[in-house]
Amino acid sequence: MKMTGKFITFEGPEGSGKSTHIKLLKAFLEERGIEVVLTREPGGTPLGEEIRKILQHDHTEPPVPSAEVLLFLASRAQHVERLIRPSLEQGKWVLCDRFADSTFAYQGYGRGFDMASLRAVNAFAVSGLRPDLTVLLDVTPETSRARLAVRQASTATTPDRIEREAAAFHERVRNGFLALAAEEPERLVVISTERDPAEVAAAVRQAVERLPLKLPLNPLPGCSGSRQ
Repeated sequence: MKMTGKFITFEGPEGSGKSTHIKLLKAFLEERGIEVVLTREPGGTPLGEEIRKILQHDHTEPPVPSAEVLLFLASRAQHVERLIRPSLEQGKWVLCDRFADSTFAYQGYGRGFDMASLRAVNAFAVSGLRPDLTVLLDVTPETSRARLAVRQASTATTPDRIEREAAAFHERVRNGFLALAAEEPERLVVISTERDPAEVAAAVRQAVERLPLKLPLNPLPGCSGSRQ
């Protein structure tokens, strides 16, 4: 079946603002009459959410790096077939908090896995699915650490397994994201979040409006959303 919806992914280092800006884009699109599915990785399905718990939190036997990769991809395979692809075939727009680029940045550049191998196993998991647009929200490691500290203090949460990785790991991850963007500038749009959130939200909307659209991004009658 032909997919008529749009698939937009949000990527970036820890504390880059993905959760905030993906929700703002969802509201912007819905004001224009577009049906939106908001999802995340790992997760997005009941099975994927169980895998997320294993990956994020401490267990008696944490996954070794190769098992970590395969768990991420198992969640993704289920996610694609059970939620993302069916939604796109129904004409819905899917906004996903992390997708394949996170695997390449975290497990490839961060952990040091061979990129060709990662791309091959990811291709098997996604069965040819590719985002129409990837919004890469960029932030410096210093700002990332500061934002995580504030978030954890305000929510009384402890860092997860990935957040506890050394600063050098997170530096490699950020550099990996930027390298991926340099390889595919037509798909990955880099937007710095080291500025006013309203400016970031406007830049995200502008990136979306450049997509070859099937639906006009015009507000529904009575909606007050603007196109800044």
